[in-house]
Amino acid sequence: MNLFKKQLNADAQDNSGAQDSPEVTTATTNAPVAEAAPVVETAHDDFDWSIDKRNVSHYKESERMKYDKVYDDTFVQIEDGEIVKGSVVALTKTDVVVNIGFKSDGLVSLNEFRDVQGLKVGDDVEVMVVEKEDRSGNLHLSRKSARIYRAWERIVEVHKTGEVITGTVTSKTKGGLIVDVFGMETFLPGSQIDVKPVTDYDQFVGKTMEFKVVKINETIKNAVVSHKALIESDIEAQRAEIMSKLEKGQVLEGVVKNITDFGAFMDLGGLDGLLYITDISWGRISHPSEVVKMDQKLQVVVLDFDDDKKRISLGLKQLTPHPWDVLPEGLAEGSVVKGKVVNIEDYGAFLEIQPGVEGLVHVSEITWANTPINAKEFFKLGDEYEAKVVTLDKDARKMSLSIKQMSQDPWNTIENKFPEGSKHKGLVKNITPYGVFVELEPGIGGMIHISDLSWLKRFNHPTDYTKVGEQIDVIILSIDKENRKLQLGHKQLEEDPWNALEDTFAVGSIHEGTVTRKDDKGALVQLQYGLEGFAPNRHLDKEDGKQVQADETAQFMVIEFDRNEKRIVLSHSRIWQQQEVETKEAAKKEAKAESDNTKKAVKNIQAKVEKATLGDLGALAEIKAKLQEGEDGK
Repeated sequence: MNLFKKQLNADAQDNSGAQDSPEVTTATTNAPVAEAAPVVETAHDDFDWSIDKRNVSHYKESERMKYDKVYDDTFVQIEDGEIVKGSVVALTKTDVVVNIGFKSDGLVSLNEFRDVQGLKVGDDVEVMVVEKEDRSGNLHLSRKSARIYRAWERIVEVHKTGEVITGTVTSKTKGGLIVDVFGMETFLPGSQIDVKPVTDYDQFVGKTMEFKVVKINETIKNAVVSHKALIESDIEAQRAEIMSKLEKGQVLEGVVKNITDFGAFMDLGGLDGLLYITDISWGRISHPSEVVKMDQKLQVVVLDFDDDKKRISLGLKQLTPHPWDVLPEGLAEGSVVKGKVVNIEDYGAFLEIQPGVEGLVHVSEITWANTPINAKEFFKLGDEYEAKVVTLDKDARKMSLSIKQMSQDPWNTIENKFPEGSKHKGLVKNITPYGVFVELEPGIGGMIHISDLSWLKRFNHPTDYTKVGEQIDVIILSIDKENRKLQLGHKQLEEDPWNALEDTFAVGSIHEGTVTRKDDKGALVQLQYGLEGFAPNRHLDKEDGKQVQADETAQFMVIEFDRNEKRIVLSHSRIWQQQEVETKEAAKKEAKAESDNTKKAVKNIQAKVEKATLGDLGALAEIKAKLQEGEDGK
């Protein structure tokens, strides 16, 4: 600021020094007087050199302060990042020259004025000082930075006040849209575009919409805006108004906005209500989409509502009379109806006679047969049946139906078609651990006990012999007409082979058999003629100390045969143990026989020797005496 003053003072000192210099004075005095030159007048001839010795004028303090102020006002003090106002002084092809009152003018890129129509010299603009002096010594200004700064200030302000602002969607980005607000880019998440889910973001690009600033980040100068918040605020106002006028039984018009497995959500004009699946139709439906469609307008009735939770329960079927209240007059007990299976339970199936009117077919009313029936295996959803109305209670809205009563009871004449001892072919309908249920014809069936399947084999479960759905030959053993039961047999179709087998498998007889199954108690052994026997564990020992194993074929001895109990007990050990005993017995017998033979031979020899006579005895006595004398002589 004092640069110009210092320059003036320096010039004045130079002039003053030249005038008062002693050397100059002495030289001038001692120099010879030359001839006077002609006088030439200059522009400074009228200057008063006698003002003072430094050739400087003195100002009053008031005048000095006035001039200082004039000088100071010609320049401004600025800092980097400061926002100032300036004036356009020139336009080039690429830049705008702006005067902000600094010692030099600044340059702003012309691209930053694309939003200004008809920019001209003299227009006032607001810019930010980016650099007071860049590498080239120029003042660097930016209108864009100034706009962003002012826009951020405005965004922070409207975020605090909740003011509604206007912005333009400029482009699409990942997860949402970019919105220009006050010249600053903000983010509009996809979830904040509308209250309804939005999948096509491109339709909003280029549109000008109203928003609310819902979130700001001071650190990175980032803002999030929402259009959905405006819609929700309007909806909330409408919701409050609707809730204030809401009453149970009130009929409203709504639009289906969403369909789920359990019901449909309806827009009641700013307020959502739930139309539960059971309140859509008097009849059974598996999914709401069978009756209602998306964006469909419907008249619904308010069933219930909760002011605190803002929940409304709606009904559609309640707008029509209950089907039980408008049953056909001809429908009565004994009537024949046709219905569709809509639900199946263990105890029976429900037939829908008309939407909202159902009857139960109990498992006992399915067939005349007295065999257990699984309703879930007999019925299929959607199948249609004709049935007779057994009971009808309109007040309780209950109806029982019967399928079996659509035909005559075959048990009334059971003896004629299925007398005792008659043979038939039937279908295996069910199998339990204790027997097989066989159907001879629809409504007529009986059970084959597990013990009546085979004369020779014992089964752990009937499925080892037959399967459901197979044909089997049976014989009627007995008829229980009162309890509607038939006792059937299968093995009785053949004679009892145990009578003939008693001789073949007599106790002590030895047969070849194969171990089919083995456990801790013993082993089942398959014998010839399809017969099975049991070998206790201790009777499976071999001669070498090991045991007969499963699937092994060996010799077995029958140690027990019970025809009444149909039981054969076998032993492998008894065979080699008995052989040992027999070997020992044979050895004993052989030794005894040899001893007896020896004794007999000795007897025979003794018998052949002649007995000694008395004469022989005398001669012998003489010889003995001679021998004795000889001994004495010696």
